[in-house]
Amino acid sequence: DGTLVDTEVLWWETADEVASGLGHRLTDADAPEVVGRAVTDTAEHLVRITGGTARTETVAAELAGSFFRRVEAGAPLRPGARRLLAELECAGVPFALVSASPRTVVDSVVAGSLADVRFAFTLSADDTVRTKPHPDPYLAAADRLGVAPGACVAVEDSPDGSASAQAAGCAVLVVPSLLPVGPALRRYFAESLEEVDLAVLSECADE
Repeated sequence: DGTLVDTEVLWWETADEVASGLGHRLTDADAPEVVGRAVTDTAEHLVRITGGTARTETVAAELAGSFFRRVEAGAPLRPGARRLLAELECAGVPFALVSASPRTVVDSVVAGSLADVRFAFTLSADDTVRTKPHPDPYLAAADRLGVAPGACVAVEDSPDGSASAQAAGCAVLVVPSLLPVGPALRRYFAESLEEVDLAVLSECADE
């Protein structure tokens, strides 16, 4: 969802708020353990970096609740997202939302900023045994779409999301958000979704 909607900033604010309550303020050094990571992963990091006195389950619940409230208050679409989604829909290209966020957050985003978008389906961190950076979410998405992962193009904004899609065998188009994503085989880059259209996605799939 952070690829289409600017939720990464909200997630960083959430993690910083919870970390502050544990006596730690986030810095750039924390970014790889926060940006694009699942709630449990970030909770484990915060517990570890603050001495391990808090319970991971408690921190995860606080993160999820605070993030949900921020998303409910409104998360803006990233530039170019609405046009790209409309183009895919008009062309009859099926597309799905594959997220590392909890189901409550995914449903809130879809009901809010993306209410007019006809996703084939959405996948949250709660829908697979393992979430990003593992391949499970994209393998499940390809299976539900009825196509091979290699025929899919994943549009991602984070290192974990890109790694997940790549491990599943998808081509990956990276539109970075808060963290840089390194180059890899079948990994393509755009500065913004405003640069992405159906032709660009087709080129990624065909190469």
